[in-house]
Amino acid sequence: MTEKTVIKSFRDLNIWKNAIKLVKLIYEITQTFPNSEIYGLTSQIRRAAVSVPSNIAEGHIRRHTAEFKQFLFIALGSLAELETQITISNELGYVNKDSKETVIQTIVVLSKQIRSLISKLTPNPQPLTPKI
Repeated sequence: MTEKTVIKSFRDLNIWKNAIKLVKLIYEITQTFPNSEIYGLTSQIRRAAVSVPSNIAEGHIRRHTAEFKQFLFIALGSLAELETQITISNELGYVNKDSKETVIQTIVVLSKQIRSLISKLTPNPQPLTPKI
């Protein structure tokens, strides 16, 4: 007989823990941004990163599957926003290629984890990306 993990709090969710790690990474990287960006790109990137674990936590605390899924989709949107901002930061010379790739790889993994959870919360999962 296998033991199932009981999720009592958003703090028990691996996606939340991984999102917190992403926030720490983003804060570390943005420490070197120019002071002229403190209210611009630095602030925007940090807010997008903080939005990810915040939306996971808020959605989970609501205790309704549909609401939780909606907040998970918002977290995915924040990850896409963050990837765009990191790419822009790299183009402007604020983030080196290695840091950019580390952040993007972290975003890809976390996005997959969130999509997997959304699929598990959906009775008959449909593809999350439209077919073109």
